[in-house]
Amino acid sequence: MSVAAQPKPTERAAPDARSGARQVLTFVLGEETYGVDILRVQEIRGWSVVTKIPRSPPHVLGVLNLRGSIVPIVDLRMRFELARAEYTAVTVIIVLSVVAGANRRDFGVVVDGVSDVVDVSESDVQPPPELGARAATSYIRGLVPVAERMVVLLDIDRLIGGDIEDLGDAGDAA
Repeated sequence: MSVAAQPKPTERAAPDARSGARQVLTFVLGEETYGVDILRVQEIRGWSVVTKIPRSPPHVLGVLNLRGSIVPIVDLRMRFELARAEYTAVTVIIVLSVVAGANRRDFGVVVDGVSDVVDVSESDVQPPPELGARAATSYIRGLVPVAERMVVLLDIDRLIGGDIEDLGDAGDAA
């Protein structure tokens, strides 16, 4: 079930060079709101059962065949070490274009739900807090207030990019 078709290139929002503004797709995990650059979003679709891959990291649920492309699916709740939730009809997979080194690959991320697309001015983005060595914040691009909530902006390349190499190593070991 496709929730929204892939946007046409002419429909995608480009950053506004004058204000440093860009559009961000926001989504929820539990009580928190996160955001990713809308230009990285390839597709938003409803939950589908995935094919499990042996020896993959625990947060990599498996793969989906999306129109002939094999796309790894990552559960962001598991990646963030949050309480696990049941996959239901309202669970969403956001397919994102991720870059790691010289590789670009589509990855699906499982989230509780998609909120909306918001305009974010770079001047409003606050750096992530320093929380010590135990709290990994390298994948957080920043925090920005939107309406009455705080949105955690994710650097999807840092968050998911390492999984490209992890999946390559698992394939080499088989």
